[in-house]
Amino acid sequence: MAKYLITGGAGFIGCNLARYILAKGHDVTVLDNFSTGKRKNLTEIMDRIELIEGDIRDRDTVDRAVAGCAAIFHQGALGSVPRSINDPLTSHDVNVNGTMTVLEAARAAGVRRIVFAASSSAYGNQKTSPKHEGMISMPISPYAASKVTCEVYMQAYAAAFGLETVCLRYFNVFGPYQSPGGPYAAVIPEFVSHLLKSESPIVFGDGEQSRDFCFIENTCHANWLAANAPAENCDGKPMNIACNRATSLNQILDKLKELLNVDIQAEYQPTRPGDVKHSLADISRAKEMIGYEPLVYFDKGLEKAIDWYKENL
Repeated sequence: MAKYLITGGAGFIGCNLARYILAKGHDVTVLDNFSTGKRKNLTEIMDRIELIEGDIRDRDTVDRAVAGCAAIFHQGALGSVPRSINDPLTSHDVNVNGTMTVLEAARAAGVRRIVFAASSSAYGNQKTSPKHEGMISMPISPYAASKVTCEVYMQAYAAAFGLETVCLRYFNVFGPYQSPGGPYAAVIPEFVSHLLKSESPIVFGDGEQSRDFCFIENTCHANWLAANAPAENCDGKPMNIACNRATSLNQILDKLKELLNVDIQAEYQPTRPGDVKHSLADISRAKEMIGYEPLVYFDKGLEKAIDWYKENL
């Protein structure tokens, strides 16, 4: 039995990862300041985790959280491209300076490995498809720039200090505990929320834009593989975590209407500036470096998530 720290453990991915690691029989410490994470995401596991409420930028708090940990799953960040455009400085401060604090605390405590939640936003608007890690990073938002900066620091700490680091570039993760509310909502829970209320979901553009949607179980699986991969493969270089399959927004709507047994038409609005038309991941590096293969593809993932959506949205 080992102890693992999850920063941002009250968020969507973090709380699912906490459940995943607990199910493996290990101890979990969650560090979260609840700025975007939700206490209710941890309700039924609260008595099985150590919860430290605090900010990843506060060194004393992070030192306390990393003590005795075999590895850190660094999920804590201020997400959302629109939020970062509205307030670039705060996004930079939380994401970059917070990550630096985690790196320094881990180095001081002798933590073996950090698995970092990187982002497919690193690729920007490049038209090459599928996206592969050999492509140059071309961030087009402060959020994406902050995530790329953190990747570079992960590589630097691996090279300079021998800290084992892995950067997982997530593509459009979805599943239980993902919030539909507010201006930065993810598209699937947002669609479900509207349909359950007999409202028309809003689609920006023609709905033919596609994404490589990745069910949360795949993401948790990838994190666990990364935490246990051979040390020589943990030099901070990024790897895509997705399914190598594209699904359009219109296909999502059709599937949701079938699963929810509703017939509500979407409201189509003009394309938003900066929205990428198609995003598909090459996942061969993750397969080679950590043995990653998707466990659950989109349709099955949506079926698995729908009961939670019905009950909670």
